[in-house]
Amino acid sequence: MTRLLRDTLEDWAGEARVPPGLADRALRRRTWRPYGAAVLVAAMIAAVAVFVTGQREPEPVVRPLNNITLPPRPSPAPTDVRTDVEHSPPAKLIAAGRMAVSAYYVTTLEPVAGGQQRVRRTWSLYDPRTGGYEQTPYAWVDVAPGLQVAAVIEGDLLGRRVGVMDLNTRQMLGWYELEHSVGSVAWSPDGTRILATAYSGYPDLMQGEGDQMAPVMRDSPRIGYYVIDVPGGTADYHELEPLPGFHGDAQITGSNRQDLGWSLDGTLIWSPTTTTPDRLFYTPDGESRDAPEGERYRRGTSLPATSPDGRLVLGRDGMPTRITEVGTGKIVGRQQVLQLHAWADDENVIALGCAGKCENEFNNGLVLVSVDGSRMTQLAANRDSNGGGAWRWVLTPR
Repeated sequence: MTRLLRDTLEDWAGEARVPPGLADRALRRRTWRPYGAAVLVAAMIAAVAVFVTGQREPEPVVRPLNNITLPPRPSPAPTDVRTDVEHSPPAKLIAAGRMAVSAYYVTTLEPVAGGQQRVRRTWSLYDPRTGGYEQTPYAWVDVAPGLQVAAVIEGDLLGRRVGVMDLNTRQMLGWYELEHSVGSVAWSPDGTRILATAYSGYPDLMQGEGDQMAPVMRDSPRIGYYVIDVPGGTADYHELEPLPGFHGDAQITGSNRQDLGWSLDGTLIWSPTTTTPDRLFYTPDGESRDAPEGERYRRGTSLPATSPDGRLVLGRDGMPTRITEVGTGKIVGRQQVLQLHAWADDENVIALGCAGKCENEFNNGLVLVSVDGSRMTQLAANRDSNGGGAWRWVLTPR
C-alpha cells in the first residue's frame, strides 16, 4: 500500500464508503512512473519561475509582529520506547528513539453546496502534562522539534491566524494575523520558523457518491506562502502559483493540496509533485534551486530517508521493504512491513506493519523494526486504515 493510497483512504474515512475499486486502481500504481518526468519538471520550473519573477506584486510583505521567546528543547532528548497497543487512536504517547508521534488527526466527510463534500481533519496534540493526547479545535497543527511548542491555525478549515502554543502549559505564546488564509503549517528543522501555505479556497473537496466518489478535478487553489520568523516576529509573504498539471493525479492523491515543506537543513523549501522527482526546491524567497546534493527523503514528507549516521537509506513501500547502503546500493536488510517511515536510530526504523501474516494490508499499525528485520516491536494498536475513524499520525524529532 503506497503512502498516497493510504492518505486517500484515510482522507475518505468517516462518513463515506470507500469505492471498492479504489484500492485496486491505486495499488496498480505502486511503482512511480518516471516517463516524461524531465519534460514535466522542466515545464513546472519554467512556469513557476515566470510567475515568481514576473507576476509577484509588489515586493513580499513583511509585517511587524511581537517576537516570541521559545522554550528550550530538552537536552539530551529522550530516546526511550513508548507504546500504546490498547487504544486506537492512542491515549498515551507513542515514541521510539529520536522520533515521537507528536500529533494525529481523524478525517470525516461533510456535505457542502453543489453536491460536493469536504474533508475535515480533527486534530489531537501531544500533552506532556498527561503523557497522552488532547483534542484541539484548530484547522491544522504542527509540533516543533523537541515537542515543546506547536503551531496552530485558527479557523474553519482555513484561517488567517497562526498561533504558537506552549505544549507544557497549553497557553498561547502569541498570534500572527495574516492577509491570506492558510491551510497548513510546518516548523523548520531548527524549530524557529513556520512555513504556512496559503490558499484561495479549501483544497480537499470530493464529489460523487458511492463508487463514483472522487476528488473534485480542478487546479490547486494554492496562491503562496508565509515564512514566519518566530523569535524575530516577522511574517514574510510570497506568491507561488500551483504547479501545472498537479490536479491530473488527484484521484490517486485524494487532494488538491500543494502544501510546502522544509529541506533537511532548513535552507530551502519544497513543493510536492506527482512524478519523479517528487519535489521541486526553492529558496525561502521563492527562487528555484536544484535539489540539495545527497539529500534523500521519505516520499511526500520532510523526513530523511538516510540514517542518522549517513550509512543507510530507506527503500520504497511494499512488503517486504528493504534498506540499502548509501554508497553501494547493497541490500543490508529486508523487513516484513508495508512501509518504512522514519529512523528511530541508526539500527531501528519506525514502520507500518500489518496484523498477523498480513492477510489484510489495511489492518495495520505502527511498529519498530530493526534494519535486518529480525526484531519488531508493536508501537500502536492495529486499526482498519480503510474504515471510519482511522487516525493518521505525525512524526516529529524529540
